[in-house]
Amino acid sequence: MATVSIPRTRFSTLADLLVHLGGIPARRVRLRPTPGTATEKDVIRIHAREKRLCELIDGVLVEKPIGYFESYLAGVIIQLIRNFLDKHSLGIVAGESGMLRLTKGLVRIPDVSFVSWKRLPGRHIPREPIPDLVPDLAIEVLSRSNTRREMARKLDDYFAAGVHVVWFVDPRTSTVQFFSSPAESVTLRVGDRLSGGELLPGFSVPVKKFFELPKGRSS
Repeated sequence: MATVSIPRTRFSTLADLLVHLGGIPARRVRLRPTPGTATEKDVIRIHAREKRLCELIDGVLVEKPIGYFESYLAGVIIQLIRNFLDKHSLGIVAGESGMLRLTKGLVRIPDVSFVSWKRLPGRHIPREPIPDLVPDLAIEVLSRSNTRREMARKLDDYFAAGVHVVWFVDPRTSTVQFFSSPAESVTLRVGDRLSGGELLPGFSVPVKKFFELPKGRSS
């Protein structure tokens, strides 16, 4: 696979690179392989050896932050969508290890992704580690180290690749931001309901379901 290199004249310092990546913390940028030289093989190798998830952006490996609670919320969302799909066979839902090649040299890993049968010829579920597959719906559960600029870039990447809808789930504010384009969004709170619209017709759940803790437990 061809290497995607960062122009050396544009990024002369680590600070320049971090700005390019959306102002993320330096601790999330892998220096081996050298930024600008990483490939999908490196993404797969690190996941196999270290159990760490890295997105591939312009030849740079960026570790994906997720904590236990964010993982728990992603699991709740997957369960809600999967329960719906069990009754309405519209496609499949994958979790936070679902690495996707959006375009050549760009690997993103949404916390939850829905892919309709229309995008899976013969309803074939990919078996390769990083399929060439663009989801209809990408869901990101926000972590503390996610920056606004980082997430804005993710939005641009998702929609440019052909994603129809993106949800940003924020555990700190108990909100879901529903994006129909990078510039169009609606913020839903615990008193609102989230609808699947044309993508998941008939899917409708209270936003509070995303953030409810098991009975008898507190945060």
